Amino acid sequence: MAKIRIDGIEFEAPEHWTILEAAKFLGLEIPTLCYYEGLTPWGGCRLCLVEIESGNNKKLVTSCTYPVEEGLSVKTSTPRVLKARKMMLELMIAQCPTSKTLQDLAAKMGVDKVRFKPKWETCFYCGLCVRMCEEQMMASAIGFVNRGNKLKITTPFDITSEDCRRCGGCIYICPACSLRCEGATPESVICARCENSLQPTCVEVYDNFTCWMGLKGECGTCVPITAGSKSAENPKK
Repeated sequence: MAKIRIDGIEFEAPEHWTILEAAKFLGLEIPTLCYYEGLTPWGGCRLCLVEIESGNNKKLVTSCTYPVEEGLSVKTSTPRVLKARKMMLELMIAQCPTSKTLQDLAAKMGVDKVRFKPKWETCFYCGLCVRMCEEQMMASAIGFVNRGNKLKITTPFDITSEDCRRCGGCIYICPACSLRCEGATPESVICARCENSLQPTCVEVYDNFTCWMGLKGECGTCVPITAGSKSAENPKK
């Protein structure tokens, strides 16, 4: 256990915890976007920035990746932290203005204008779909390609991947909801065309006949468990 202080609250936290996990334990809210429980923390979106103090030194770190340590002092909402978070959110909104997830975060964080020119992209590269595919579905069918303004998420050689399990996990977890089961051409479809003709799994529906792991919905990975949700039978069965 490590003795730490978060926003003036002193307590002991397990040393394998991150600052974000410790803050959640205390009921302190830190915004996140690329973080998802069950996936490896990445810290790419920078929305979970907090300020840590070590002597006279202060610096910003991503709370989802920074581990707690003895004597750590954390502040989650200093002017410096809030300014940095808003800047990162503005950049992502400029990248993908149509994302409802980003719009909701903007309203919650008080970002009422964006100072950057909109790019009208359909992805802001949080990497959730890539990690879902690799870590939970164990397929690694998609990944990051290129760098800078040519960065994109796609399959090897931009063609349908034989490694794709057609699980819909990438579609479900995408906060921009940019992945779809159908594309302009079969060769350019990231998810290899869902064969069960269902709507994308970001809609509250799932197919318990075609899960490649045979879990029939028990894992909850590909379906939001909400009141009224029902399994959708495969129309081909």
